[in-house]
Amino acid sequence: MPITVGHDTAKTRKTLTVGDKSYAYYSIAAAEAAGLGDFSRLPAALKVVLENMLRFEDGKTVSVDDIKAFSEWADKGGKTPREIAYRPARVLMQDFTGVPAVVDLAAMRDGIKALGGDPQKINPLNPVDLVIDHSVMIDEFGNPRAFQMNVDREYERNMERYTFLKWGQTAFNNFRVVPPGTGICHQVNLEYLAKTVWSDVDQNGEMVAYPDTLVGTDSHTTMVNGAAVLGWGVGGIEAEAAMLGQPISMLIPEVVGFELTGAMVEGTTGTDLVLKVVEMLRAKGVVGKFVEFYGAGLDTLPLADRATIANMAPEYGATCGFFPIDSETLRYLRNTGRDEDTLALVEAYAKENGFWRDADYAPVYTNTLSLDMGTIVPAISGPKRPQDYVALDRAADAFFNVVSEFRGEDETLAATDMASEGPTPDALVDPRKSAKVDGEAYELRDGSVVIASITSCTNTSNPYVMIGAGLVARKARELGLTRKPWVKTSLAPGSQVVSAYLEAAGLQEDLDAIGFNLVGYGCTTCIGNSGPLQPEISKAINDNDLIATSVLSGNRNFEGRISPDVRANYLASPPLVVVYALAGDMNINVAKDPIAQTPDGKDVYLKDIWPSSQEVAELVEQTVTREAFQTKYADVFKGDEKWQGVSVPKQETYDWPATSTYIQNPPYFQGMGAEPGTISNIEGARVLAILGDMITTDHISPAGSFKDSTPAGQYLTERQVPVREFNSYGSRRGNHEVMMRGTFANIRIKNEMLDGIEGGYTLGPDGQQTSIFDAAMAYQDQGTPLVVFGGEQYGAGSSRDWAAKGTNLLGVKAVIAESFERIHRSNLVGMGVIPFEFTGGDTRKSLGLKGDETVAIHGLDTITPLAEVPCTITFADGSVKEITLKCRIDTAVEIEYIEHGGVLHYVLRNLAKAA
Repeated sequence: MPITVGHDTAKTRKTLTVGDKSYAYYSIAAAEAAGLGDFSRLPAALKVVLENMLRFEDGKTVSVDDIKAFSEWADKGGKTPREIAYRPARVLMQDFTGVPAVVDLAAMRDGIKALGGDPQKINPLNPVDLVIDHSVMIDEFGNPRAFQMNVDREYERNMERYTFLKWGQTAFNNFRVVPPGTGICHQVNLEYLAKTVWSDVDQNGEMVAYPDTLVGTDSHTTMVNGAAVLGWGVGGIEAEAAMLGQPISMLIPEVVGFELTGAMVEGTTGTDLVLKVVEMLRAKGVVGKFVEFYGAGLDTLPLADRATIANMAPEYGATCGFFPIDSETLRYLRNTGRDEDTLALVEAYAKENGFWRDADYAPVYTNTLSLDMGTIVPAISGPKRPQDYVALDRAADAFFNVVSEFRGEDETLAATDMASEGPTPDALVDPRKSAKVDGEAYELRDGSVVIASITSCTNTSNPYVMIGAGLVARKARELGLTRKPWVKTSLAPGSQVVSAYLEAAGLQEDLDAIGFNLVGYGCTTCIGNSGPLQPEISKAINDNDLIATSVLSGNRNFEGRISPDVRANYLASPPLVVVYALAGDMNINVAKDPIAQTPDGKDVYLKDIWPSSQEVAELVEQTVTREAFQTKYADVFKGDEKWQGVSVPKQETYDWPATSTYIQNPPYFQGMGAEPGTISNIEGARVLAILGDMITTDHISPAGSFKDSTPAGQYLTERQVPVREFNSYGSRRGNHEVMMRGTFANIRIKNEMLDGIEGGYTLGPDGQQTSIFDAAMAYQDQGTPLVVFGGEQYGAGSSRDWAAKGTNLLGVKAVIAESFERIHRSNLVGMGVIPFEFTGGDTRKSLGLKGDETVAIHGLDTITPLAEVPCTITFADGSVKEITLKCRIDTAVEIEYIEHGGVLHYVLRNLAKAA
């Protein structure tokens, strides 16, 4: 389908000849020559956005003044308040977020039909790729049949969802599905889908070259920025709007420059580097900003490591972490099988249009910071947040304090303080517990590693750390070592290419020998699909309140995410995951002390099994080949026999199965009128929850398993779904009834209205403790609006649209917090829920909120972007407090979204009216 660009502006539209091919392109140098400003000092990441403005400039949605604002950005030191309309080239989805997005599109077809419009107007205008990667669960592990058994169970659990997605592939234009068992969406994107520079014909039939850009319904869409493809995560709501031609409204971002110098030293990995980067950028504060990496250190940093750093942008809070195009970009594209025409275009376009990084690259940044990569040491992060960085040689000491914190001991030291001199654990009261496991010859204790998983897009896309993990396994196997019997081990590569090079190197056999058998191609443990622990182990942990741990090569370690049996979760490189499986205990200082013993009783240390950088590099060179990528991606959309056997009817609208517990027609558009409403003041609202700092979207809308005693479990039980078939919240995101009941239902969330209670509970209208869902429904029956209070960084984590959808469906009209993470704020607005921030030093704590207050917010009927409005809090004793809130409706178009009840309502009404 031809791309649509703005009107043909002769001043900026030029021709680029590459070999025997010619391309039109929008020239930044020509824009300068036309007097639109000086853009030479812009960072490459911002030049991508500028090019987008040049290409879509139409005098209306994008104006000449929008373009000139980029020059002003550089003049003013990297800041401008200008609102722009940005149009990404394509959209990436995974199945957890993709199913509800396709549900919404199907519901919009019903909705536009009810408004008298044409259902065919609900079709993606931009290419959409959906990769099924979030559904495989680790039921079976540690044996050769694990992969096939997990795949079989995946299809058993998810056939309704897969049938629905395959219907979507036939019903919608520009919509492709990558079947289960292929890989993780971000790795498939990096290794195959992305091109760095794209080309397509426009509405005039002329071939146009332009930067490859995208948004994705997963926060780690940022990974592809390692290959100079500008992309970031958005909620499904915003992605659907982008698919349907709605530009993304955003402010021209600040760009923080992160200078990398020096080179990595022996014994360290790209994972160690990214964990330090996350810590530094979280401390710096980059929420809502671009981060661009530059400096001489990039000359020695392979693209696989760049992708690891870019992947974890959500963990350091940035919109994206971008690496400009250079010779390493070309090397990676060639090695992963891209054709020579694409490579030639990328190089010529980047050099011609000012995107190329060379020795003279020195743009203006809003702010900068620097890191000498020669100072990086082996490290892990945990137990609750990716930014909780701990040097490996201090990890055991730090864990002692984690136990103290969990136990509520007074003698605790913060883990971040452990690197400094001070009291040692020996001087403190030891709070650790242990317990015998029924029928086993071992004990578990606080710190026992019960899950060790090589998983997730962050690291399994990096052959240096994957080959490194295989070499650790080989050396351990040669010494007669294996995993500890209580450790659930797993290997879930991000693509089939990983298996190809591990097998070519003979390393998969070594990994198998110590328990790291292939369990599936997907996110698995990182998304919470770690599967059940051995029942006796689970029982020992829960009966004795043990603090069991997991070690995973992922990007998320939030509370309650990895496993309901595990309270402390650590992020580590794949080689260190293997090491901890051998040690089996977080209390062991694996950097210094013996990890394990050989069968004849000899101590084994880390140095005995850790490969050299040269060993790793030589195997990568030998086994990670262009041919492997070309072979594995040759039939990427075909799928296996199971996928090919999924049959679906070809029909324009979806025939919603009334008895389905996976797919239901959502209520968003039912009874919707042709015209929007107005924004009303909030009167007489009650408090549904008071939440603390760093409340993640996992807290708000968990993705993992749930019990039959929960509201979601009760809903399924009433419909005769056995517990074994509950699957997970993530897999049931196509059913709003399940997801409403799962909102604020994380097992570790703490509502400060209650004293020390964990889980999704609150006080109902009668003042009695009940589930958040039941309380919300009781308030809805009374016609009472609700508000939620929060602390700092509210909504951190995944680009989880259900965290906003569930909030909306519970009847919450406003969320009032100290600060918001970017994606969740946008999602709330997209669902018609208004975010507010405290001002003047007010917080939930300073106000002494208990949850029995009544809240009124005025000034909304005349609201403007980022306006301050009055809020009246009436306490239970009748006293009244007036405070001022900052309304985080950030742009003018977002006001329209709220008036319509959400961005999809806005798009649907406009499409219905269009001729």
